[in-house]
Amino acid sequence: MTTGSRYDTLEALRAAVGTEAFVSDWVLIDQHRINLFAEATDDPQWIHVDTERAARESPFGGTIAHGFLTLALLGRFYDRHLALPFCAMGINYGLNRVRFTRPVRAGQRVRGRFLLSSLEDIAGGIQMSFTVTIEIDGEEKPACVAESLVQQYFQPEAERRP
Repeated sequence: MTTGSRYDTLEALRAAVGTEAFVSDWVLIDQHRINLFAEATDDPQWIHVDTERAARESPFGGTIAHGFLTLALLGRFYDRHLALPFCAMGINYGLNRVRFTRPVRAGQRVRGRFLLSSLEDIAGGIQMSFTVTIEIDGEEKPACVAESLVQQYFQPEAERRP
C-alpha cells in the first residue's frame, strides 16, 4: 500500500514532525532504466550494463542499479506523494548521510518510506529533514538509508488568501 500526505497548513506540517510523512509507490528498476542512468551519468561500469558478464562474474547474479539511481528517485517520490499547497516550490537542499546498504538487482522494485525528522524556518519558507529508507520489494534489508533535506518556499501572500 502506498500513501501520500497533504498538509494544508504550516501548522499541520509542524504537528507531523516525528511521524512517517508518506510511503511512496513501488518503482521497477529494470535494465532499461539502469542503462539510461548509465548513459546520462557516463557511468557504464559492466556490473550495471553488461548483463552477460554480470550473470557470469557478479556476486549478485546479474546487473545491479547504480546507488545514485536509487537515490535519484527521491525527487519523484516527493513530487508524487507530498502535497504542501501553501508552498510555491521546493528544492533538494542536500543530504547529510547516505548509506547504500544493499544493491538493487535489475528487475527489482523499490519504494521509499519518509519520516519527517525535523522542520525549521528559513527566509521565505521552511527546511525539512526526512529520514528516508528505500526498501526493496521482498527483501528485509533496505537498499538505501539517507537523511534528505528539502527546502520549500511559501506561496506569495496574495496567493495564500482564500
